[in-house]
This record gives sequence, structure tokens and C-alpha cells, in this order.
Amino acid sequence: MTRRGARCDHESMRAIQIQRTGGPEVLELVDVELPPPGPGEATVRHTAIGVNLIDTYHRSGLYSLPGLPHGLGTEAAGIVEAVGEGVEIPLGRRVVYFQGPPRSYAEARNVPADRLVRIPDAVGDAVAAAALLKGMTVEYLIRRTFAVQPGMTVLFHAAAGGVGTIACQWLSHLGATVIGTVSTEAKAEHARKNGCAHPILYTQEDFVERVRAITDGAGVPVVYDSVGKDTFDGSLDCLAPRGMLVAFGNASGKPGPFDPMRLVEKGSLFLTRASLFHYVATQEELAASAKALFDVIASGAVKIHIGQQFALEDARACHEALESRQTVGSTLLVP
Repeated sequence: MTRRGARCDHESMRAIQIQRTGGPEVLELVDVELPPPGPGEATVRHTAIGVNLIDTYHRSGLYSLPGLPHGLGTEAAGIVEAVGEGVEIPLGRRVVYFQGPPRSYAEARNVPADRLVRIPDAVGDAVAAAALLKGMTVEYLIRRTFAVQPGMTVLFHAAAGGVGTIACQWLSHLGATVIGTVSTEAKAEHARKNGCAHPILYTQEDFVERVRAITDGAGVPVVYDSVGKDTFDGSLDCLAPRGMLVAFGNASGKPGPFDPMRLVEKGSLFLTRASLFHYVATQEELAASAKALFDVIASGAVKIHIGQQFALEDARACHEALESRQTVGSTLLVP
């Protein structure tokens, strides 16, 4: 039984699914049925869908899905359209979420109500969808995994990407000096405008040598690395003694087998492989992380840059752009 105002029949909608793992060509636009929300669930009619690198990991098979065929996407903003039994969220409320298993590349979705975040009046749906997962990723990385302090110099890879753009602004706001790797002059300028004091073109320069030069040979206390295989060894070489490598993605693939003795040899280093899901596991953690993000956006210290938007049916072109590193800032799908 559902609360008054809930839908009582199945609804047909458009969604992106994959029948098999692989490249962007496996993305298909299909018609699927959306059942009424169950107990503890709310139906969210999407207005903007966030696109993240983790979506390409699910599509390629790097991260496993519960089964195939399956949807993609973990993040979206929209309007609460219906609610299931026990849910007290008003119909029409603007909300944003990130939630697995992946199914947000769709016109609507049923979501556990306790994973929904209310969008503040001052924040638009597009900004919320572009910011939540990436912004909360930055929040836990720089405030909880390794708490960056004023005066520190840090290295953040992919500084012009969606996460990197937010991180450079937030780190600068905290009083840190940001070194960031980028692939082009245009991305270097974008990173610089968003608080990155020292953009490094890794396609033209040895980022380890540059980091050592910038820090007068000392290295940095922390490296944030979402690139993976291509940067793993160099990231370790950028660290000061007892520094921490925070790995949180595998854009270039997973690093190879690793001997922990290397951490000793390079100065008693720390290594963690972090995931946002473990930092917002409870409703209280989710609410606190989202509040910290929306507060820093409301203050003007962090501005969300939506670099590109694609129609839902153009998900393949979206993934092609993302994986070829042609995107800047955050990327959205529009249903």
C-alpha cells in the first residue's frame, strides 16, 4: 500500500541500458517500466543527471554490476513525484541523490527516501546534479581522508575535471597551495582560474620533477589521484616522508601489483584507496557532507562549472567525450 499521492500503476519511460560491457557503443536508449515506489521509496522525476567517471567503469566492466542488462548512472536531481508507505517527503520537493545500483540515466527513478538530499532554494537543479557526487567526493577527500590545513601544498591530479575543478577552489579557500596536473594549455588556464596555483601539463613535463622543484625538493604531504595506473608511481615519488597517497579512481586503469615495502623505502608513506560510499554510509554522514558542500557553494567560495550537457539519447557521445578527456568541469545528461 502506498501513501496518497503515489502512483498506483507501472509507467513507461526512456532509460539508457547496457546489454553487455564494453565501450561507449554498448549504451542503448530503451523503453522500460517504472513501478510505483515501494515502502520507504520516492519516485524522482529527473530534471538533470550527473555524469561521472565511475559510470564508465560500470559500462566497461571495470566495476561489476549486479547483472545484465542494467542501467547506468548514480546521480540525478529532480522532483519528488510519488512516495511509498512510510515516506513523509512532500510531493513536488526538489531533491538530489547519488545511489547505487546504477540507474539514474533515465527519465525517473525510485530511490530510497533516506538517501535523498533536499536542494536548497539558492541552488538550481543543474548545479545540484553537477555538484553532489563530485562535491561530496572533494569534501571527504580534503576534510576527512586527509584533513588539509592552511599553508599546505598539495598535488591534485586531473585538476580541470569535474572533481578537480571543485577541489582546486575548495583547497584554495582552505588556504592551501594547489599543484594540479592537466593535459592541455586550455585546461591549465581553466585550473588556474579555479584556484590551482601551479598547473602542470603532464603531456609536456615530468610532473614529479615539477612538484619537487615547486616544493624545493621537499615533496607534498598528500597527493589526490583519480588517474590510477599512469600516475601511481609518480604520485608516490611526489610525497614527502610520511606523506599520504589518496587514490580514489582509475581513469587510466588499475595500477599493477604493489609491494608495500616501497612505502618504507620512500619514507614511511601512507596509501589509501578511498570511496565516497564509505564516507556517507549513514544518513547523518550524507546530510553533513551535503550541507558542507552546499554551504561552501552558497558562500561563493566554490562555483560549479558545468562544462557540457548532452541529451539523454546522446549518452554514447557523452562517454566518448569523457573518456577522451575532452570535457572540462562537470558533465550533465538532460532527460
